[in-house]
Amino acid sequence: MSGLSTHLPDFPWDSLTEAKRVAGGHPDGLVDLSVGTPVDPTPGFAQAALGAAADSPGYPTTWGTSELRKAILGYLERRWGASGLNEHQVLPVIGTKELVAWLPTLMGLGAGETVVIPSTAYPTYDVGGRIARSRVVACDDPAALAGLRPQLVWINSPANPHGAILSVPQLREWVAAAREVGALLASDECYGEFAWEAEAASVLHPEVNGGSVAGLLAVHSLSKRSNAAGYRAGFVAGDAAVVAELLEVRKHAGLMVPGPVQAAMAALLADDEHVAAQRERYLRRRATLRPALEAAGFRIEHSQGSLYLWCTRDEDCRASVDFLAQLGILVAPGDFYGDAGRQFIRVALTATDERIGAAATRLAAAAG
Repeated sequence: MSGLSTHLPDFPWDSLTEAKRVAGGHPDGLVDLSVGTPVDPTPGFAQAALGAAADSPGYPTTWGTSELRKAILGYLERRWGASGLNEHQVLPVIGTKELVAWLPTLMGLGAGETVVIPSTAYPTYDVGGRIARSRVVACDDPAALAGLRPQLVWINSPANPHGAILSVPQLREWVAAAREVGALLASDECYGEFAWEAEAASVLHPEVNGGSVAGLLAVHSLSKRSNAAGYRAGFVAGDAAVVAELLEVRKHAGLMVPGPVQAAMAALLADDEHVAAQRERYLRRRATLRPALEAAGFRIEHSQGSLYLWCTRDEDCRASVDFLAQLGILVAPGDFYGDAGRQFIRVALTATDERIGAAATRLAAAAG
């Protein structure tokens, strides 16, 4: 009998054990820029909402409270220009990594069916296809979908790891191509609030989808925008039939966002000020780290958005990881994200101002 784990790759971060040991030995301590884990406080009003809902003896509903569904709709309309959606087209999820990993299975995909993912991508897209035992194909050209005939297509903008942002015309191409082959287009928009050098757009916007969300899902997370990664709070929105199917399966599977977390989500989605404040923090850290990396010989590519800098010195990514580890800086090698990333590293902005400053100082010293 073949266990599920035999279909999965090795967990990528396990390969950084030695680099982390070396970096941790720096006299001034480790600067860990390898994982996009928020370090700034969860807004106090969200903590208050969580506490106020802590007396929660009954089971939450998989569909979420009406308050939460209305907050999701309000956010999508206010921030992303979505129009015409109703409460039957939104669904909270237990962090979006869970949704990404299980979406092919929840859709009923299996062997002989195809999931398309970006060529340089968040590893969980691939893992989700493997869990369902589907064929996973990397593809960056919407025109190629006609030959692949996929059932599910993932796009990601702003993208993890490289931060590229798809324009409205590019998004339209993906929507049209997916519809032409009858595939569900799942758009991972979790980094949408962090667009630096171009405007991010949602597939839920009428200018992108032509006034219909048929065949479309948008995936959103509160982890980065609200420093709520520990809450495991996200949601999907889009095609009513797909959302209804996901809801039905998730009810049977017991996939429910905890009630207190739903209350905190509603509060966070109703507020834009804390997002603007967090955006400014990351902009400040980006402005410190980018020139320091460039001075140390790295070239920054893409990186129009998201919380990472996609860097190369035109060498194997593991050599770059080792070089930075000697400076006490831990980063993610690009080979985590596909063969196309083998000469790149991903450097996260998710560290305190003090640690980002320490990294910049060390890079400046190395640059001479």
